[in-house]
Amino acid sequence: MALSQDALWPRAGSWPAFDGGSCDAALVGVPAHLTSLSPTGADATPAAVRAALARYSPTLIGPPAVDLDEVLRIVDAGDVADPDGREGEARVRDRVRALAAAARLVIALGGDNSLTYGVAQGADAAGLITLDAHYDLRDGESNGSPVRRLAAAGLDGRQIVQIGIADFANSAAYARRAADLGITVITLDEVRRRGIDDVVSQAVEVAGPGRVHLDIDVDVCDRSVAPGCPASVPGGLQAWELRALVRGIAASPHVVSADLAEVDATADAPDGRTVRLAALCVLELLAGLAGRTT
Repeated sequence: MALSQDALWPRAGSWPAFDGGSCDAALVGVPAHLTSLSPTGADATPAAVRAALARYSPTLIGPPAVDLDEVLRIVDAGDVADPDGREGEARVRDRVRALAAAARLVIALGGDNSLTYGVAQGADAAGLITLDAHYDLRDGESNGSPVRRLAAAGLDGRQIVQIGIADFANSAAYARRAADLGITVITLDEVRRRGIDDVVSQAVEVAGPGRVHLDIDVDVCDRSVAPGCPASVPGGLQAWELRALVRGIAASPHVVSADLAEVDATADAPDGRTVRLAALCVLELLAGLAGRTT
């Protein structure tokens, strides 16, 4: 069904192609999926998120109301072809590195969580914040291993913060591995006990003060709001909690890149709620960027 058209109600998305010039934010699709531990159609998600953006306006209500397209220059750099495997990761690093030289914030649309490895490296991140129900500290090279691989490549575990780690979604062995690496873990229950603002404040302080990458694994959410995430479970974050965390973290000037991961657009509910939530997270990242004070 075609969306209605109203000159006084602009739609988000359809941003101009990246031309090499400076910009505030740059989107890039990274449709990684071949190393996923479970079958996934996550390679279809970048296109689905772009389409879903048109369901929203780029306006923050305020007051005063702010049109993100008026206060930010946002561009779309297309997709990285064949981003899986060592050669694909090299292409991801090169593309993100070029975008990071021009943009204040690079937003990578995944794809499974393996994209975090190449995107964070391309952005030259010294710190990492994950919104994820899982540690992603597995051995090997898959969507379950990007945090371990980044640490093995030199990222200091003391500048890694993992928010939303959930009971019954991890093993004791990986909990011990996180502790051994010095990772700051803020569990799902702790997020709710402490509140969003307190958690955001600690996360950006620990991951900074250098360049920080934000990994948004949407399976941190409750399965009712993220049925298109194969590993989402009942009891995870609500949509509003994820959105508030994303905007709050993106407001830090240390955050130079972010990725959206683990949404399988081909397995979503008929109403497209998971993809639509991912699209809203893109807008929340932009809202955080627009709200930065430095």
